[in-house]
Amino acid sequence: MSMIARDMGILCGTLEPGPRNAITDVPGVLVGHHTIRTGDLNTGVTAILPHGGNLYRRKVLAASDVINGFGKSTGLVQIDELGALETPILLTNTFGVGACANALIRAAIAENPDIGRETATVNPVVCECNDGALSDIQALAVGEDHARAALAAAAGSDVAEGNVGAGTGMSCFGFKGGIGTASRRLMLGGNTHHLGVLVLSNFGRAGDLVLPDGRRPDPRSLPEAEKGSVIVVLATDIPMEHRQLRRITRRCGAGLARLGAYWGHGSGDIAIGFSTAVTFDHDERADFVAMTALNENRIDRLFRAATEATQEAVLNSMCAAEAMHGRAGHFRPSLADWLRNSAP
Repeated sequence: MSMIARDMGILCGTLEPGPRNAITDVPGVLVGHHTIRTGDLNTGVTAILPHGGNLYRRKVLAASDVINGFGKSTGLVQIDELGALETPILLTNTFGVGACANALIRAAIAENPDIGRETATVNPVVCECNDGALSDIQALAVGEDHARAALAAAAGSDVAEGNVGAGTGMSCFGFKGGIGTASRRLMLGGNTHHLGVLVLSNFGRAGDLVLPDGRRPDPRSLPEAEKGSVIVVLATDIPMEHRQLRRITRRCGAGLARLGAYWGHGSGDIAIGFSTAVTFDHDERADFVAMTALNENRIDRLFRAATEATQEAVLNSMCAAEAMHGRAGHFRPSLADWLRNSAP
């Protein structure tokens, strides 16, 4: 089992995590990975499914926040316009976006043959980070079959972290980055709810990382500009409006800032949020549909949860990731190794 931040004595914030401390603490959410590791290739695909049903027919409430727009994601414009997610979210490397988008389109058409003919087209959502330091990104290694494999692997409640799926070749604050996840438990309306986050961490300048206890791990690389990217996917089972979800999703940026990131010019920092508690029937016939909004006087709890879970998910991605020698002799050390070696 991968090492995570709590195993190293690192705690983020004051809210309690969910039972798995993962995005899958939100009921119905599934995560799958497909990893490519051969020669100079260290890359892959990660899939996040809000539910296991027909997502095109039963869409979920969604919002996005572009913290810094140096990125090549697809599908965000329609999410912000319509407030709905109708495909799984795929994460991959920068040059894998097209193949992953095609895989999502083909999967949606296979399940819904009327797409683009008797009904609307489909909006594939794919987000990316550049893993070119550790992987041969010019090989265009990610194909549609790899995306389909990640989707097929989405089952169960466990989420692999570190050097897996889209996170295989990622770097973070000069260390090895990758996939990380965390969650927070919230009581609202007399019921237990969860907010979970999954990150693809590939951002931050070496030496800028700040741990919750004030330590500043430094892999002793030469200083360089902050670049890379980070994708944050937030999920919750709390009902709310699109405007409220976007406000909560924006707070993921606060979790990144707590770690020492300043959203550099060359970093594509993007957050996508969805709520499984609000769904939209593609074939809805009623003129009006009922919706439930969150009491704004309670929203600060979710702001804090989004901030804490994002901060911890990034640290989990780094603690779970093993050191890696990649393309052209490039090396990224493990944060977990640094923490062990620096322990009193």
